[in-house]
Amino acid sequence: MSKYTKEDIFRIAEEEDVEFIRLQFTDIFGTMKNMAVTSSQLKKALDNRCRFDGSSIEGYVRLEEADMYLHPDLDTFTIFPWRPQQGKVARIICDVYTAEGKPFSGDSRHILKQQIKNAAEMGYTFNAGPECEFFLYHQDENGQPTTITHEKAGYFDLGPVDLGENARRDMVLTLEGMGYEIEGSHHEVSPAQHEIDFRYDEALATADNIMTFKLAVKTIAKRHGLFASFMPKPKSGINGSGMHLNMSLSKDGRNIFDDPEGELGLSPEAYYFIGGLLKHMKGMTLILNPLVNSYKRLIPGYEAPSDIGWSATSCSPLVRVPISRGEETRLELRSPDPSANPYLALAVCLAAGLDGISNKIMPPAGQKENISLLDEETKRLRGIESLPSDLHEAVKELKKDSFVQDTLGEHITRKYIEAKEAEWAQYRSLVTDWELEQYLYKI
Repeated sequence: MSKYTKEDIFRIAEEEDVEFIRLQFTDIFGTMKNMAVTSSQLKKALDNRCRFDGSSIEGYVRLEEADMYLHPDLDTFTIFPWRPQQGKVARIICDVYTAEGKPFSGDSRHILKQQIKNAAEMGYTFNAGPECEFFLYHQDENGQPTTITHEKAGYFDLGPVDLGENARRDMVLTLEGMGYEIEGSHHEVSPAQHEIDFRYDEALATADNIMTFKLAVKTIAKRHGLFASFMPKPKSGINGSGMHLNMSLSKDGRNIFDDPEGELGLSPEAYYFIGGLLKHMKGMTLILNPLVNSYKRLIPGYEAPSDIGWSATSCSPLVRVPISRGEETRLELRSPDPSANPYLALAVCLAAGLDGISNKIMPPAGQKENISLLDEETKRLRGIESLPSDLHEAVKELKKDSFVQDTLGEHITRKYIEAKEAEWAQYRSLVTDWELEQYLYKI
């Protein structure tokens, strides 16, 4: 059932003195875009008549196919609480359509919708909740980000040691004012690193919420003279930022991963879902960890997974089954980072899990120890495989997995691979400070 009608939005805009409306959408690489209109153009926007040049968006279309239209999702209408109280600013998240009136195959929100539809045809609702981590750094005199911080706080520390506490509190209050149910917030392991967790929701709403969350966090940080970065690993020698995804399926209002009679309190569907995730994990990694920098986080010793396995007893594996059961039974995928496009990330996770259920893919035995502490020979003997070690390897793995490619569609698969191959080539051509320090003086 829809939350808003067009008439509701017209009425709210008039009553709340909304003068500016941002029509937001997300490109295939997870970057938020928008077209802004004034209230005088609201009817045109809600009638799906706002056009933009798709050839100017990276990964979209060629010049001769440029005309694209924004179709607002009325239920995503919200007023930004950080904008002026007179002449307020609101936003609506949009789907992207072609000039022929068809969903654009390069719209990542559409890709997630397709997988949600597939799940619905099987009788399932896909629920997901993220654990979003980020860093708060100083800005330079020009307002540009740095990696400078004066704080030395660690996990769960509080003020005055936690110098970002006031900013984080304002973020939480702002998000709650926008309708988020914030379940907790705290300082993370690394200096200047923070986490804010909000309640799970159906997958599309969660992806929308992640995009808005990142915008709100960055906006409030700037008001405190700070810069919020969702870069996976901005500094060496510290833990990077992840975006763990907690996932469950419900059917007829019941969490189907829960089974009090099953082994570990899990249903066969839960095991099959894990099996699907593990089967396609290598092919999915480029989507879940899309940057050169992502793979600086996925190394042993920094609390991020680097091997493919699961556990209901250890906190370190790729897929973790938290202790909660009943309606809180869920699977936690720990490899994704906050640079991922949340629509594509949730789409490939759902598709892989459904593949596991459809084909009854049983995962290997769960791990009882920290896999990252095992030596390579032991891993080899146990058949434990590793995640791709860099962006180049992740591209190769996506090329091998036709199922993940089919999930993304031909357009996104081709554009994504092209862009990431170019990113890797550019990275390989650079001479780093490390190389100069290691080689210049002795060769």
